[in-house]
Amino acid sequence: MSLSMDLPAAGATSGRWMFSAACAGLDPELFFPIGTTGPAIAQIEQAKQICCGCGVLEECRRWAMNTGQEAGVWGGLSEEERRALSQRRIEKRRRELRQLFD
Repeated sequence: MSLSMDLPAAGATSGRWMFSAACAGLDPELFFPIGTTGPAIAQIEQAKQICCGCGVLEECRRWAMNTGQEAGVWGGLSEEERRALSQRRIEKRRRELRQLFD
């Protein structure tokens, strides 16, 4: 898997927070389990435990959401959790827009 955690995506905020992350220097494979069932569940939980004590958890989560990271655990959220959060944000925005035009 060739995923880069080195640089933020173009247009994203500074990636300096990445150097302070609790996961910096750890094996990135832990944060990118294969699948979401079976042994991957334990791997996801282990990655999330590392995220829990991270001083840049919010920056990581924001970066993952803003750049559309679809794979892995970022900011203490799994792929499925980020998708659900993104969907909730979209639905909220739709409701807000409907209110403006009703």
